Amino acid sequence: MKKLILTLTATILASNFCFSQDIITKKSGEDIQAKVLEVTNTEIKYKKFDNQTGPIFTMSKTELLMIRYENGTKDIFTEIQSVTPTSNPTSSTTPIGDLADRGKEDANSYYRGDKSGAGWVAATAILASPLLGVIPAVICASVEPSDDNLNYKESELMKNAVYNQAYTEQAHKIKKKKIWRSYGISAGIGIVLNLLLLSY
Repeated sequence: MKKLILTLTATILASNFCFSQDIITKKSGEDIQAKVLEVTNTEIKYKKFDNQTGPIFTMSKTELLMIRYENGTKDIFTEIQSVTPTSNPTSSTTPIGDLADRGKEDANSYYRGDKSGAGWVAATAILASPLLGVIPAVICASVEPSDDNLNYKESELMKNAVYNQAYTEQAHKIKKKKIWRSYGISAGIGIVLNLLLLSY
């Protein structure tokens, strides 16, 4: 019974950890934690996440960079444009393909997979069972890293849709690898521990 309660608690905590709120990112770089209610051709309507019984706010799409929804999907509202890298201000604008490549390279360099949910996955696989550890692993691996955890170094480049998408997708791949590696190691430990307990 204790094992079942522990398993359910770990699964619920992992789900709450991975799924939280919608994040509205403005072109100014400001992030708003919200519950998006409606997206029209010209504006969005939302409530503040910490006051969902409060007023409905309206924002023009021209102010938006993107919305990251709680299920991991996102809408990007900026047009594809060339960006001059801040590290080389004398160069000409950067081609789109180069921005995508740079986004992937920067994700490999800077993203560390912090707060990926790998800890919850490991705890569930070891303390409950390897089979139940699959549940938080699937949940956490399906969610893109939040903006707060992307650890990007150049905020100006992240305003470019091509760079942003490439960086985020690569970071998501890294996150998935970290989670499934953690699950594999923890499941192995869990199996060994169970076998040892059964042998006594």
